[in-house]
Amino acid sequence: MPALEPVIGLEIHAQLLTTTKAFCGCLTAFGAAPNTQVCPVCLGLPGALPVLNRRAVEFAARAALAVHGTVHERSVFARKNYFYPDLPKGYQISQYDQPLATGGWIDVPSNDPPRVRITRIHMEEDAGKSLHHGFADSDRATYLDFNRSGVPLIEIVTEPDLRSAAAAAACFSQLRDVLVALGINDGNMEEGSLRCDANVSLRPSGSQTFGAKVEVKNINSFRYLQQALDFEIARQTALVAKGSAVAMETRLWNSDTGETSSMRSKEDAHDYRYFPEPDLPPLVVSREWVEQIERSLPELPETWKARLVSEYGLSAYDADVLVRLGGAAKYFEETVRAGAPAKAASNWIQGEVRRKLKEIGRDDLGAVPFGPSALAELVTLADTAVISSSVAKDVFEKMWTSGRPARAIVDDEGLAQVGDTSAIEAVVDQVLAARPDAVAELRAGRTNVFGFLVGQVMKASGGKANPKLVTEIMKKKLG
Repeated sequence: MPALEPVIGLEIHAQLLTTTKAFCGCLTAFGAAPNTQVCPVCLGLPGALPVLNRRAVEFAARAALAVHGTVHERSVFARKNYFYPDLPKGYQISQYDQPLATGGWIDVPSNDPPRVRITRIHMEEDAGKSLHHGFADSDRATYLDFNRSGVPLIEIVTEPDLRSAAAAAACFSQLRDVLVALGINDGNMEEGSLRCDANVSLRPSGSQTFGAKVEVKNINSFRYLQQALDFEIARQTALVAKGSAVAMETRLWNSDTGETSSMRSKEDAHDYRYFPEPDLPPLVVSREWVEQIERSLPELPETWKARLVSEYGLSAYDADVLVRLGGAAKYFEETVRAGAPAKAASNWIQGEVRRKLKEIGRDDLGAVPFGPSALAELVTLADTAVISSSVAKDVFEKMWTSGRPARAIVDDEGLAQVGDTSAIEAVVDQVLAARPDAVAELRAGRTNVFGFLVGQVMKASGGKANPKLVTEIMKKKLG
């Protein structure tokens, strides 16, 4: 059997962070009581007319421009017809043959070749939500919550340029980072505001002919996407190896079993019937408005990471963590501008700050109760050995709970390190005199005892002795 290569394309559905829905004034807040954020428009009641949300158009254009796409001056909405209980109108308002934007790309270093082309970015409204669990009669009834019905979405469709499950997961992850950096999506896959469908087929390596395409629907994590595609590639490979045909179908990923299962077959390439939406005129945007949106785009993740490496000397790993952790890269740069050394500031944000955020269940720097200049003061005190690393961590905790500046805490509580050589010598002499057995063991060749003696000096000084000086003096004394 000739070697086979996977051919993968993604369809990423991203809810837009507008406060109101795509075609009505209902709120989009997640977690509201069921069916409290609805009106005749998003419920599809007779006579209710949709009115397009301008902010949603702006956000969709931002996404397209960020991936080098072309925003068209004229696009058209259509009715995407299918029947499902959580679709009150029996159709979705979407875009089809004339989308808002086409073209563009994203570079995925782990893919071969790295450049993954974007086919289109189109706008649509979300459906409602079917609730199958959590009710006394869930075994025989499905409940419907239409709060999500009408929430604005964009769908980002890639060309089938991905060649491995890992590269597909990396592509999804990078696109999430872009959407979050643009401020148009919260990236919260657990709440369903970002999800992915993947299309995968196999073909002989080097061939340009596509195999039978299988769609895996509604995947809401990078890990699950990679696992689902790895399973599907293995499943299709096994079918081809025994001479069986791969059926063109839609499958669902089950994270509990680690397998995909058939949802429905596809007799042809089209699942839906589309026709123009008669209640909405063509969407026309001016070139001037699009150019204004383009000028307002923030620094995007890959560019930001590269600058953190070149400008501050960070490793690629450190830059990646800072950019991915909500608001951390900006907080880091402001901390450095306030006087903290770059590497030390990065270590503190990735270490103590991140640990504390996890402790309180947050993942963004907006939850830190003090600003970058306050952290810069603490980092500088620790980096210049005014306080020891252990004392610095204690000061950090007190800053978090009290909001007091690091310097004030250090001065008020007398926490500064002792850097006086004679004072440290006196403590060293005291410890050595009190531990003759340890000194004898050290002289007999048990080098690990040295660390124990240094620890005893630090303990005797209340943690205030400069560890570097303690080590130097101890070595001279024990010669």
